[in-house]
Amino acid sequence: MPAVVVLGAQWGDEGKGKATDQLGSRVDYVVKFNGGNNAGHTVVIDGEKYALHLLPSGILSPGVTPVIGNGVVVDLEVLFQEIDALDARGVDTSKLLVSANAHIIAPYNRTIDKVTERFLGKRRIGTTGRGIGPTYADKISRVGIRVQDLFDEHILAQKIEGALDQKNHLLVKVYNRRAITVEETLEDLLTLAERLRPMVADTSLVLNQALDAGKTVLFEAGQATMLDVDHGTYPFVTSSSATAGGACTGSGVGPTRIDRVVGVIKAYTTRVGEGPFPTELLDDMGEHLRKTGGEYGTTTGRPRRTGWYDAVVARYSSRVNGLTDLVVTKLDTLTGLEKVPVCVAYDVNGVRHDEMPVDQSEFHHATPIYEELDGWWEDISACRSFDELPATAQRYVLALEEMSGTRVSAIGVGPGREATIVRHDLLS
Repeated sequence: MPAVVVLGAQWGDEGKGKATDQLGSRVDYVVKFNGGNNAGHTVVIDGEKYALHLLPSGILSPGVTPVIGNGVVVDLEVLFQEIDALDARGVDTSKLLVSANAHIIAPYNRTIDKVTERFLGKRRIGTTGRGIGPTYADKISRVGIRVQDLFDEHILAQKIEGALDQKNHLLVKVYNRRAITVEETLEDLLTLAERLRPMVADTSLVLNQALDAGKTVLFEAGQATMLDVDHGTYPFVTSSSATAGGACTGSGVGPTRIDRVVGVIKAYTTRVGEGPFPTELLDDMGEHLRKTGGEYGTTTGRPRRTGWYDAVVARYSSRVNGLTDLVVTKLDTLTGLEKVPVCVAYDVNGVRHDEMPVDQSEFHHATPIYEELDGWWEDISACRSFDELPATAQRYVLALEEMSGTRVSAIGVGPGREATIVRHDLLS
């Protein structure tokens, strides 16, 4: 039985939650290995919409053990709000495990995030203001707070004091804000600690033992490849490793145990936040894709930037992740278009680039080179096999497959769990 990584192959919001949920009934563990509550997954089951931010999508599948790995940063208030909301809807959340090594988002991290973005002005990154980046910065600076620290009040107080020594100088002297006290932060975190205690585990040990026992483990990425802190459009990226390598570092499972790497990619492209986006449409067609595709952020409600499919990005994602499969989502959004352009390369100052430019400045100035494919008018939302798709829709998918260099194993034709065409089994 395999270990499978599911990740975003563009700038996020590709439909990873739905892909994970569809596999949920056939896996034993679903692990979130990076990010925090700065991104959301929307899953539709029997017409009911579930918006998840911090919890793994697998929590919606009965029998699955959902795991928050060590690579995640955890806002305890958000965690318990999501748990309570799901409990109220009859979802069993009792199996949730949280890594003792995951880092905690302290209240001061949220404050720093918000005031820094305002201070940056035009140079802002476009964060959600939820304290994700500052928490990862604390982790790398070795002044972070881990889940395990919550259960030793003395150590917790020392760590908070060490973190605030620097942060209060920044808040007071640079941002003209009030200082934050150790006592108020300590109280905020200790109030929630005991509720968390039963969920805490050595999740690396749990997952490796599960694989040893022949269980199936699915690793679910937050964010996406082009937002990865190393491989994305830096500095307009997230603060964690959202590529396949992050599944190993963020869960404590070695790379030799990973069997499949599945990239989820839209039939067009979207992006939230600042940063370069070569195929972005700033016209009526961009608005059409936004409205037809419901392109508004799950977490923030922000309108997403929209553009045509970018095969250069797809090839890059395939390479840096070692993708074995693609899941193409939202093909139905393109219904009704006479022609569908696809970006096959970039023009940068008169030079053609078939692969991602090494220089971020060149990428910022890249102009897409398009090929136009024929569109279709038929409603495809009821199609459940590839042969049922209109001939032009089939050709569109096959063209994306060839351009992207990775086989298309599944195609989303609607928001519901059942609205999927499966060409190859992702777990075999």
